[in-house]
Amino acid sequence: MATSREALLGAVRGDVGKLQPGQWFVGYRFNEHRSGGYPTLAELDAAGAGHPVFILRTDAHIGLANSAAMAACGIGPATADPPFGRFDRLPGSGALTGLARETAAHVFLSRIHETDTEEEIAAGLEQVFAEAFSYGITTLYNSLTPARAIRAYQQMKRTGRLTMRIGIIASGREPGLVEGMIAAGIQSGFGDDALRVIGVEWCPDCSTSGRTAAYYEPYVGTRVEGEPEDNRGMLLYTAEDLRARAIAAHRAGLQVMIEGVGDRGIDFALDAIAAALAAWPAADHRMRVEHCCHVTPAILARLQRLGAVASSATGFMYELGDAYLANRGEAAMRHMWPHRSLIDAGVPAPGHSDSAVCTANPWTAMWAMVNRRSATGASLDGAEAVTPLEALRAYTTLGAWSGFEEAQKGSLEIGKLADIAVLTRDPLEIDPGDLRSVQSAMTFVGGIERFRA
Repeated sequence: MATSREALLGAVRGDVGKLQPGQWFVGYRFNEHRSGGYPTLAELDAAGAGHPVFILRTDAHIGLANSAAMAACGIGPATADPPFGRFDRLPGSGALTGLARETAAHVFLSRIHETDTEEEIAAGLEQVFAEAFSYGITTLYNSLTPARAIRAYQQMKRTGRLTMRIGIIASGREPGLVEGMIAAGIQSGFGDDALRVIGVEWCPDCSTSGRTAAYYEPYVGTRVEGEPEDNRGMLLYTAEDLRARAIAAHRAGLQVMIEGVGDRGIDFALDAIAAALAAWPAADHRMRVEHCCHVTPAILARLQRLGAVASSATGFMYELGDAYLANRGEAAMRHMWPHRSLIDAGVPAPGHSDSAVCTANPWTAMWAMVNRRSATGASLDGAEAVTPLEALRAYTTLGAWSGFEEAQKGSLEIGKLADIAVLTRDPLEIDPGDLRSVQSAMTFVGGIERFRA
């Protein structure tokens, strides 16, 4: 990761010198809080030396494009913002800054990835699996899985390359994908222990660290040039549209997951879940609010009433906690990822990394849950701290339960799958401050060794 603005621009300059004319430079996991702020359009133009440059922020909700990238995608000063997206512009002149929010960033991503092949995806997934095994992970739930990745997983399974257990959460972002699954009669649970459909997901809410997630109160802290004056974030669907999608999927037997990050975004997700339950009541539905960060007491009560799952982005606490503090303020941390309150209220709250937004390493996230601090040591309000055992359950038994897989996974019991992580230290015996030092010595999937330190 680039640790300064000059290091970032230097990396661009160094790599574009190796590219063919017109070839793109694409960067990922940019974090302006650690890299000296956003580079200007002029800086990206100079570093790109005529090549299209696009850099995706670590939250995957915001991107930076230079002039050549915008020209390659047909974007100019007169280009209208896409629905549910925004090309930031300088106040007064209206000139593009190069920063693209939400669906505006997808314009560039679609162009960059339009030629990706299933084999290229499979090769990348093998690298993902190797890293996950090194952390002791034996099952991955692939959020917002597109059709090409579903085909790549099946190809890997046929050829013996699918070493990780995979749960598919199909992308509601891809036109026709969920509708096709409904038409084909595919329901949650379809597949086997290696590759299984868990459910479907829509992403109507955005990013707190990128200042786009939907809140009732405006953002605080330093505004990005071109950011809206009264910035309360944005939502990426209409309420009517999202409700109709959730009702159709739930009625068809597909577990519904809807992203909600800010308090307004979580309420928006819960509105759709409530509509699905009103249309088709179910006692044990396990519909999930993904990320579910800013859980106020009123939202916690709604989660209880609806029986919804707070699928908590625990990985954000460690890596993005500083940005949450800067953008929402210290007082808001009392209700940000409030696992103590969720557990005490009986609301199931499994954890997740949202990798590659954050590292897949569960131990840094569990450390943050227990110690209520970011990676830099900033306080995230200790009133919501949990015990090491409660944090471990969020990543094991609750993780399996959240996908209706508790009969096969999540604990070591006779009759369950032999998916085992042998740890270097006992997380229940060591000082809680040392939790992030826990590593996997060996990782087994189905009794087969997949990693040895």
